[in-house]
Amino acid sequence: MTKEKNYSNNELTKGKLTTIDICQIAAFAAIMAVLAQISIPMPSGVPMTLQTLIVPLAGIVIGRKKGTIATLLYLLMGAVGIPVFASFQGGLGILLGMTGGFLISFPILSYTAGLGHKLGVKMRTSSSKPALYYVTVVAALILGAVINYAFGTVWFMIIAKADLAYSLAACVIPFIPTSIIKIAIVAIVGPELKKRLDKVLVH
Repeated sequence: MTKEKNYSNNELTKGKLTTIDICQIAAFAAIMAVLAQISIPMPSGVPMTLQTLIVPLAGIVIGRKKGTIATLLYLLMGAVGIPVFASFQGGLGILLGMTGGFLISFPILSYTAGLGHKLGVKMRTSSSKPALYYVTVVAALILGAVINYAFGTVWFMIIAKADLAYSLAACVIPFIPTSIIKIAIVAIVGPELKKRLDKVLVH
């Protein structure tokens, strides 16, 4: 690990963000806002977007702490009225609406992905088995997705006053195939993007 990388992580641990940290956080928050607009409206009112691809990716590429902060920044921008949510919507009403549970649990999705990456690196280093890294990361991504679905579905049930069967049909079942694809993409692409980013920062 380079001195530059150590410095950045130590500063973040102390609660201080470097200029590079802030740029990374802002960049990923902006990407989340852009990808939120690439959405497919669903009959239930829960859109299918690319946000659940970039949110865990942020946790791996820039780390679980900065990834979580980037996600919180994105939610804050939306809460104050900036149209960064799907279909160029913004405002506290969106967070308190039927899809609010999914949005509010995004930071958990980012954090678990970043944590999975960190644990995976440790396991790969200690055992010299690269496969353990991917198993750990995929497990963390699945855990994050389950938490996101659970929180979002329960929230949907409360706001929409819907039963469990309808809520699962509206919030979970149609999204499972794309979630599997996203998990595979994040697990494969995330580590490579992190390596490239680290090389750029070193040089």
